[in-house]
This record gives sequence, structure tokens and C-alpha cells, in this order.
Amino acid sequence: MLFVPTLVMFASLATPVSSFARSALPRGGRLFSTTSLNAAATSVTGTPGTESYRLQFSEDGKPISPWHDLPLGGADGVYNMLTEIPRMTKAKMEVATKEENNPIAQDIKKGKLRDYHGPIFWNYGCLPQTWEDPNEEHPVLKVFGDNDPIDVVEIGSAALESGSVTPVKALGVLAMIDDGELDWKVIAISTADPLASSMNDISDVPAAVKDGVREWFRWYKTPDGKPLNGFGFDEQFLDKTEAVKIIQETHEAWKNLREGKAEKGKLWSE
Repeated sequence: MLFVPTLVMFASLATPVSSFARSALPRGGRLFSTTSLNAAATSVTGTPGTESYRLQFSEDGKPISPWHDLPLGGADGVYNMLTEIPRMTKAKMEVATKEENNPIAQDIKKGKLRDYHGPIFWNYGCLPQTWEDPNEEHPVLKVFGDNDPIDVVEIGSAALESGSVTPVKALGVLAMIDDGELDWKVIAISTADPLASSMNDISDVPAAVKDGVREWFRWYKTPDGKPLNGFGFDEQFLDKTEAVKIIQETHEAWKNLREGKAEKGKLWSE
């Protein structure tokens, strides 16, 4: 069944951005693009499993930022998801928003590499050219953004390679409140997944899958002694229309960041 976790083999990280991601981009789907996915490539510096590891991105031999230079997409609700953590893995990989060119690295907390206490059951990543502004208070939830690109939970059956860029259909969004910060989780499915044609909105996603996503994110920090995460809007998933609206709002926030209209703090956004 599509959503049952299975053990899979993962490809090498030192590869070009996946050929599927290049070929399956929707026509006209590159909004505010600065870099062609056809030319984007990845390479590893440092040693995997250590603090030195970095997955770097480049175009024509020149460094690029996967956060700022890869296109968001957006035509017909299809966006370009940058995978940070493949499904059924535990290493907490993420775009290093404060480092030059924003490579993917393993998060560090209290001087130690960060791992989940159990594998995440879905592909997890972010949308380029988005930003949850920590300077802006949500008018309903009364909390501020978490200072990161907007997160994506991809619920398809295939493991997506860390650093790969995959066209995904946005289906809905969940408003997670983490340490008092708003941390949106976009629910999406790869356009290449066998069930993608039958999933067009959050109502098409089985309740068991939605419950699993919400409860995983509610509990995943508790083994470290942290409290349960909460959720806005009565813990309900908002639909595709709202997801697209929120993605566009975070894209506008990202543009303000890049144009110097928002306080960037220690973020790298050259």
C-alpha cells in the first residue's frame, strides 16, 4: 500500500539534480526563477555523518543557493520541493540558512549532530524562495514565523534523494506551533506518484495518513524532554486553496527578505 513505510535503498548524494525533476517541470511553472534546474548539480564536501558534511549546489561550476536560486514553481498548484530528509531515515538534514550559499547539512543541537529518535515516514523538505517571517505575527494564530523556508511533507511511495528537486502537488497545509513559532507543514505528493492523479486536495488524503502526520509532529521532540507541539485551526488541515495562499504569502516574505525590506538577522541571502 502506498503509505506503509518500507525499507529502501538510497542513491548517492553526489549526483546531479534528478532527471525526473528536470523533465517533469510544468510548462510555465517557474515563477521568479533565477536558476535552471537543468543546470543545477550537487556535490559533497566533508564526511557524511560528521559536522563537516555539506551538500553543495552549483550551476555551470559556480555555487548557487538551493534556497534562493532554485525556482519555486506554482503553475496549477505544482511546486518544486527540495528534499532534505528522505523517508525512513533519521538524520535531521536541513538547508543551512545562515551559511554561505545555504548547503544542506545535518542540524546540530548542543554540540551534537541531531537525529530523530525514529525514522520519519514521509519525505521531508522545503520550498525554495519561501520564508516564514519571524517579524510578522499571524493575524489569527498570534504567533510569528519560524525564520525558515516553508516545510513540505511528501506522502508518496518512493524515497526522494536528499538534495533532489521534485515537482509536487500541494494538497493542504497544517499550522504547527513549535516553541511558540508558526511552522507550516505543506502536505504534498510527487506528480510522478501512482496516486497523484487521484489526489487533488486534502480531502483526498486518507484520514489515517493525516492523523499520522499530525501525531508524528506532535510527539517527535518529546524524547528530548520537550513538550508536545501544538496546532492552530483546531488541529485541522487546511485545504489546497489555503495552502496555495500561504505558500504565496511566504514567497512574498522571501522577496521582501531578498530586497532588504525585512530584517534578515544572521540569515545568508546574498
